[in-house]
Amino acid sequence: MKQEDSPLEFPCHFPIKVMGATTGDFKTSVIDIVKTHIPELSNEHINERPSSNNKYVSLTVTVYVTSREQLDNIYRELHACEHVLMSL
Repeated sequence: MKQEDSPLEFPCHFPIKVMGATTGDFKTSVIDIVKTHIPELSNEHINERPSSNNKYVSLTVTVYVTSREQLDNIYRELHACEHVLMSL
């Protein structure tokens, strides 16, 4: 998809929701992946919510992206991560 075909207008703030098991590896992996593309990411941009039984956790990472390509690259890396169960 070309940037001009996207319903999003860039640059923009975009919330990425990522789910995984409650382990240190999950959160660390997600943050490392996003920081590869958004080096200025800080903890205030990350919202963590555990599941009712604390087995899983969802992270909402709000990023400031400048292009569709940048956003797609983040999603591709998250999808390839063994610790990530799902990303939206």
